[in-house]
This record gives sequence, C-alpha cells and structure tokens, in this order.
Amino acid sequence: MTEPSAPQIDTLFVTRLYRAELDGMEAMNDELAACCRSAAEDDIAGQKWSAKNGYTGYTSYASLDDLPWRFPAVKSLKSHLDRHAKAFAKLQEWNLGDKKLELDSLWINVLDPGGFHGSHIHPNSVISGTYYVEIPDGASSIRFEDPRLALMMASPPRKPKAARELLHSIPVTPKAGTLMMWESWLRHEVVLNQAESERISISFNYAWR
Repeated sequence: MTEPSAPQIDTLFVTRLYRAELDGMEAMNDELAACCRSAAEDDIAGQKWSAKNGYTGYTSYASLDDLPWRFPAVKSLKSHLDRHAKAFAKLQEWNLGDKKLELDSLWINVLDPGGFHGSHIHPNSVISGTYYVEIPDGASSIRFEDPRLALMMASPPRKPKAARELLHSIPVTPKAGTLMMWESWLRHEVVLNQAESERISISFNYAWR
C-alpha cells in the first residue's frame, strides 16, 4: 500500500505587527519625556477628558492636535514615524495609487501605576502605532487580539503551550525606543501597569489621502 503524502499546510491572511528598535534615541527620549510631562501638567482640557473617561494618568488624545508644532522633539519623532510608515506600507504591498499615507493624529499617553487601556480599534485610519518613551520595569505590555475571534463561536480553546501564532491574544512587551505599527482594524489593549512609575508613550494614526 502506498503511504499517503504529507499534508500541505498554508498560512493564510497574515496579520503583521511592525516593530523597530530605534537606536541612539536616549537623548531624544529624555526630551520627549519632558515634553509629555509638561503637557500633562499644563493641559487642563486633557486632564479633564482623562478624568471623565477613566484614563488613569493623562492623555492628550482629545485635547492637543499640534504636538509636532508645539514640541521640537515630537517634530523630530514624526520624521522617524513617516519613514517607518512608508516601510510598513511597502511590506504590506499596498497599492496607494495617487494618494499617500499622512500622519492624521498623534497624542501623548502618561499611564500611571495601576492604569490600563481597554480593548479598542482605531476607526478611519490605515496604520496605527505607538512609540515608547519610558517603560519602567514591570510596565504594562500591549496585547493584540486575533481579528477572527468573534467568528470562533464553537472553536475549542488552545493548549497552554500552543504556538504563539495560534493564540487568540498575544502580549508584546516594548522597551524605551520601541516603535510598533499595525493595521488600524487590529483590536488591542494596554494591560494593567504594574510598574511603580509612569509608562510614557506617544501614539498615532496614519490616514490614506
């Protein structure tokens, strides 16, 4: 009897997480951290929005829309973001036609100990991401959710030691100088910050225009 051939296993519909460790950013991170703390102290509207919406710490998400103009260090960071957004788009093999990706929004996150950010997506954007300025020991990771999860009504759970790419949610731990980008429809959350100090990051969206 002829032995059956080995099955062919293809991986379909890949979801990519773009991660880059930016070198030589120590001095810029110090300046960015100072900018973030200055905004957290002075931005009354952002403080009120953060308190009203249960953000433990401070975010400029709904208050400041001119950070690259306001802070030279953020303007310098934008040049890095633009370069990596272009690289990510190339990796994705997107046909952008006569339009291009443009930075649509950018905001500060100062997450206090004990804070978290619940599961969410970024509507009306193409690329979303975060640059990590200060990540103390024990700071929270970012967790990404399988975009097919809502369709898996009868799917058995994964084994505890299942391969990482088969898990329904995957935590990723950044460090200072880490830049992450992903497609904006990918649901994600920031888990509980168990560090003894603030976790500082700058998040952003790119639109296709």
